[in-house]
Amino acid sequence: MAAPSAAPQRIVIENAAIATVDAQDTEYASGYLVVADNRIESLGAGKAPENLENVVRRIDATGHLITPGLVNTHHHFYQWITRGLATDHNLFNWLVALYPTWARIDEQMVRVAAQGSLAMMARGGVTTAMDHHYVFPRGSGDLSGAIIGAASEMGVRFTLARGSMDRSEKDGGLPPDFAVETTEGALAATEETVKKFHDASFDSMTQVAVAPCSPFSISTELLREGAALGRRLGVRMHTHGSETVEEEKFCHELFGMGPTDYFESTGFLGEDVWMAHCVHMNDSDIAAFARTKTGVAHCPSSNARLAAGIARVPDMLRAGVPVGLGVDGTASNESGELHTELRNALLINRLGAHREAALNARQALRLGTYGGAQVLGRADNIGSLEAGKLADFVLWKIDGLGHSSIADPVTAIVFGAAAPVTASFVNGKQIVENNRLLTVDEDTIARDARTEAQRLARIAAQG
Repeated sequence: MAAPSAAPQRIVIENAAIATVDAQDTEYASGYLVVADNRIESLGAGKAPENLENVVRRIDATGHLITPGLVNTHHHFYQWITRGLATDHNLFNWLVALYPTWARIDEQMVRVAAQGSLAMMARGGVTTAMDHHYVFPRGSGDLSGAIIGAASEMGVRFTLARGSMDRSEKDGGLPPDFAVETTEGALAATEETVKKFHDASFDSMTQVAVAPCSPFSISTELLREGAALGRRLGVRMHTHGSETVEEEKFCHELFGMGPTDYFESTGFLGEDVWMAHCVHMNDSDIAAFARTKTGVAHCPSSNARLAAGIARVPDMLRAGVPVGLGVDGTASNESGELHTELRNALLINRLGAHREAALNARQALRLGTYGGAQVLGRADNIGSLEAGKLADFVLWKIDGLGHSSIADPVTAIVFGAAAPVTASFVNGKQIVENNRLLTVDEDTIARDARTEAQRLARIAAQG
C-alpha cells in the first residue's frame, strides 16, 4: 500500500496588482496568489481564501505587480566574457572579428560566463532561460555540462539549445577551421546531450534542443540531419534565420533561394522549431512561418546593436506566428537583461511601418512571458498565471520613485525604467530577494568573470 502523499506547503501572497497574461488577459487591481509546493493553486481578486492549511509563508505585496516569470528564448552565454568588443560592426564583420577569440574558450570560461549571463537575467525577472551554444573547440571539456550545471545551481528553469557548426572558412563559412566539428561528430554529440540531460516531464527544469548554428556556418546535411534527429528524439529545434541582408544574399548565392525557403527545403520549419531574429522576412516568409507554426525569438537590442534592422513583429503576430523575446549573446547586447527588452521591443517596433499601433504594453509583456513559453514548447506549464501551472512568477516593485506616478502597473514595468524585483520564484522556490540572488554570490561571479575574460583575451592575443 502506497504511503499517503505529504500535504502541500502553501505560500500566500496578497494585496498585489496581478497581470495573469492568460488567454483573456485577466488582471486584478488588488488580488492574491496561492502556491502549493511548485504549482499555482489559486489566484483572484481580493483576499486569499480563509482556512488554508499548511501555510508556511504569507507575503503582503502591497505596491507590487505580479506577473509570470520572464522567458528568454535566445542567448549565447559564453559571450559574457567578450563584451564590449567590435562595437561598430555589422553581423558578418562582427563574427569575423570575434570567432578567433571565441574558438579559444574552455570549460572553466564557459561555466563562469554562463553564471554571469544567468545571474544578470535571473535578478531581472527571468525564470526560464535558454542558451544556444555552438562553439565546441577541440579539447575544451564538457561545455554542455558546465552550462547546465550553472543553470541548476542558479535555480532557473532552462533549455540548452545544443548548437553546432561544420562549415568553416575553407568551406565558404565564417568560423575558423579549428572552431568547427565534423558533421557526424556534431550530430552524435547532440544526440548524446539530449539523452543525458533532456527531461520532458511537466515539471522539467532542464530541456535540450537540437540547434545547428546558422546557414553560413553549417552544411545542408547538418541542417537536414539535425531536423531528422530532433524529430526522432522528440525535442525542439532552433537556429538563426533571416537576421541580415548579407545572410539573404549568402543564401541566394549558395542555395539559390532565400533563408525561409532553404529552411523549409531541409525540414527545418515546423511547430517544433523556433528561429532567432527573423528580421528580413517578406510576406511569403511570414506566411510560411504562420502555416507551419514556426516560432520566432525577437531580439530587438541585438538587432539594433548590429544594425540588422527592425523585425516585422506586428505582422508576425497578426499572422499567428508564435513570438517570444531574446536577450541574445552579450557580445551584441552588453546589458544582458531581458526585462529591458520589453521596453525596447515596444519602442523599436514603433519605428517601423505600423508606428504607434505596432505594439502596446500588454503585447510586450505577453512577448516576454507567454510568447516565450510558446516558442520553447512549454505554454502548457509556464508563461501565464493560472491554477495548475508551475509557480514561476515575479513581484515587481512599482510604488518607488521610478514608477509610483505611472497610472497603470503594466505600463509602469514596460514603459518605465527597469522595475526593481522584490521577489522572483521558480518552481515555487524564491531565487531573488530585493534585486539580489539568493542561490549564488553575485560578487564572486563578477570577479570570476573578469578573471576569465582577461585569460581568454591573453590566449587569443597569443594566437
